[in-house]
Amino acid sequence: MKWWTQLMNANEPVDFLTALAIMLTFWFALALARHYGARAIVRLALRTQARWGELLAETARATSLLLLLPVALHAGASALDLPPRLERLVQLAAVVGLLLQAGLWANRWLTRWIAHRLELSREREPKEATALSLLGFAARIAVWSLVLLLALNQLGFDITALIAGLGIGGVAVALAVQNILGDLFASLSVVLDKPFEVGDFIVVDGLRGTIERVGIKSTRVRSLDGELLVFANADLLKSRIRNFQRMLERRVEFTIGAVYHTPLDKVREIPRMLREIIEATPQTRFDRAHFKVYGDSALIFEAVYYVLAQDYNTYMNVQQQINLAIFARFGRERIDFAYPTRTMYVNPAPATGS
Repeated sequence: MKWWTQLMNANEPVDFLTALAIMLTFWFALALARHYGARAIVRLALRTQARWGELLAETARATSLLLLLPVALHAGASALDLPPRLERLVQLAAVVGLLLQAGLWANRWLTRWIAHRLELSREREPKEATALSLLGFAARIAVWSLVLLLALNQLGFDITALIAGLGIGGVAVALAVQNILGDLFASLSVVLDKPFEVGDFIVVDGLRGTIERVGIKSTRVRSLDGELLVFANADLLKSRIRNFQRMLERRVEFTIGAVYHTPLDKVREIPRMLREIIEATPQTRFDRAHFKVYGDSALIFEAVYYVLAQDYNTYMNVQQQINLAIFARFGRERIDFAYPTRTMYVNPAPATGS
């Protein structure tokens, strides 16, 4: 072949031996760097207890000597006088090998990072596992797509038309499955932003219940009546969600009524009684108590306090304790609770003569 003849005529045997020595030395150095570099990173990670060290060590172990062989060949070829076409071929092989190796490094790093996140999510937040797996899959596709496009560009292909075609095809696919993609990105938003989590009690448009599962397309909520409510993730994020699980404290407002013939001094004392009862109840913070309004059948008193817990059962236990204390205190003070009453005045019939 013509290029072989040119190669042999332009170089002496010692040049070929030098090139071979450079190539083998470079390749052997890469093998040593991969082996001892990974071990050094692991030792550093063990001393510092750093998670990134383990990830870097795993990434270093993904180094492929076969893919780096064209790089070593290119280093050795620097000692030779190569024909232009052969020199270009060696250069392209080295560049493609480096691109594929970079893809392997990125793929290994993503795989190990996603595996670590999945391990943590199964222990703390199981709902994240599916979304994280999907996110890792999409990231790996993006990495290899970029590697492929760069490799084709180096090989002389015009990737502009390919990118344009992929863009048009992507738009067509996105329009066809826009609802599915909307729910998919909504699920990723739930995972990353965490507006709610499994186990949270939420209220959405008058529907209330406890979240059982956050999926890729929908979220499942178990209502208080027992039925399963299924919300599309995109629709759920567009709604106004009331997350009771995130409350730091619960505001409680309640009223009681005393009969109209309650003595004035007792009426003045009732707000103070309510305050003492609430302040004596654990897990509460008193806000106010007032004689609010004259009702149809009662003198209405209003009290407001905060329960220093988010659990609904805790709130009900506190309110029950307060109600029992009010009942006992009113009994000791001889204050009667009001209830709806109606007084009828009957005029006597006029006397008639016999």
